[in-house]
Amino acid sequence: MAAPGEMDLQTMLDSLDVERRPGIFTFVAVEVPTPGLLAAAHAMVEEGTSTTLVLPVESARRAGLPVVVEMAWLSLTVNSSLEAVGLTAAFSKILGDADISCNVLAGYHHDHILVPVDRATDAIAALTQKAA
Repeated sequence: MAAPGEMDLQTMLDSLDVERRPGIFTFVAVEVPTPGLLAAAHAMVEEGTSTTLVLPVESARRAGLPVVVEMAWLSLTVNSSLEAVGLTAAFSKILGDADISCNVLAGYHHDHILVPVDRATDAIAALTQKAA
């Protein structure tokens, strides 16, 4: 049985819209995340000996963690299937052609892209103009 959501790449690109999550985010790596950090995290990835957390910048600073990047969190509003083929490649190419780095997280219903905060407006414009 296929995961729910859209599978057709052209349909996804035709209906693509982008929403920016409020706030500025950063990536941190910790050996053992504290309950406070876990509560503040918007995403978590376990990586062997460390755990990567995506935190609001202010939460990282309050915890005394280094802020090495400041990112805007963009969510693609298209309800893509976890098994859909090509969407990540398509939006990565659009952003790459615009010289905008991106870090991708997939949720059950939507894809999320973290881009440099100073390029967020450019990223939204590139994604909504080129995808249409």
